Amino acid sequence: MVRLCTAILVMAALYFARSIFAPIACSLFIIAILWPLQRTLQARMPTLVAVSVTVLATLAVVTVLTSMIVWGFSRAGQWLINNAPRFQPLYAQTESWLEEHGVFVGALLVENFNSSWLIRVLQEITGRIHGLLSFAFITFIFTILGLLEVDVVKKKIAHLGNREVGQTLLQAGAETAAKFQKYILVRSLISVITGVSVWAFTSIAGLELATAWGVIAFAFNYIPVIGPLVATVFPTLFAFIQSESWEMAVTVFVGLNLIQFLLGSYLEPRAAGAALSISPFIVLFTVFFWAFLWGIPGAFIGVPIMIAFLTICEQHQSSRWITTLLSGRDSLSTRA
Repeated sequence: MVRLCTAILVMAALYFARSIFAPIACSLFIIAILWPLQRTLQARMPTLVAVSVTVLATLAVVTVLTSMIVWGFSRAGQWLINNAPRFQPLYAQTESWLEEHGVFVGALLVENFNSSWLIRVLQEITGRIHGLLSFAFITFIFTILGLLEVDVVKKKIAHLGNREVGQTLLQAGAETAAKFQKYILVRSLISVITGVSVWAFTSIAGLELATAWGVIAFAFNYIPVIGPLVATVFPTLFAFIQSESWEMAVTVFVGLNLIQFLLGSYLEPRAAGAALSISPFIVLFTVFFWAFLWGIPGAFIGVPIMIAFLTICEQHQSSRWITTLLSGRDSLSTRA
């Protein structure tokens, strides 16, 4: 009961203090990824200059990814505006079919989609954007300060009173950082393959804006589970609007999900190797659990948190069973 109560209190603290804990977790993840570049630059220039170059390079990458997402959705929005007149017959046909089945679309629109509803939606969108910008700014500050203190923290840990604990922490930190770097490398490779595959499939299927869907699939693939879902739903809806055919929409939906399944469930685990192997069930649970706690940042950082947790558990004999239980590795066949 004590452990259960402690776990509940920790989860509550993570939820209510998410404005602090989420940026810290993301900044630690970013620092672990950037440290090889930072260490190389520090050997050739002052630390402050090296941190500036590293941060600017990171900002450039984030700006490119954000611009790709904005470009992809802006292309889709422009297409919808330019082709708005052709949607009227489709709307009338759908409305007639729904009314035949007892669903009156006009009445629903009048009751629900009014000016107050639009204002609430705009307020919600504005609040989400403001929250993401605040999160990005705090993460940016933590990352800069963390990069400046990596060497200092390592020395402090190495000179702890209990040398064994210090060495264990340093080893766990080094292994976790190495896994983070491999994770982001594999994720980037799979994202590129996903973007190219989605572009090729939508082009063959005759879907317009194939390049935009490929770019969106590439960028959103960095968010496990939720990102690929978003990158699948939008082209499916677009396929129905463009072709006015449920068959076309189903074909696009099945094809895109097949691409995501093959790359995410077959190619990515083999590229990541046993070191990053996590049970698919645990991955799904982790993404939705941290998305519940921290929103979009939680969905992005959830899997790295699980990787760090399993790495720490693997350092101790008493907790190694947790790594064996939650990993996707076949320990029996490995021993054989």
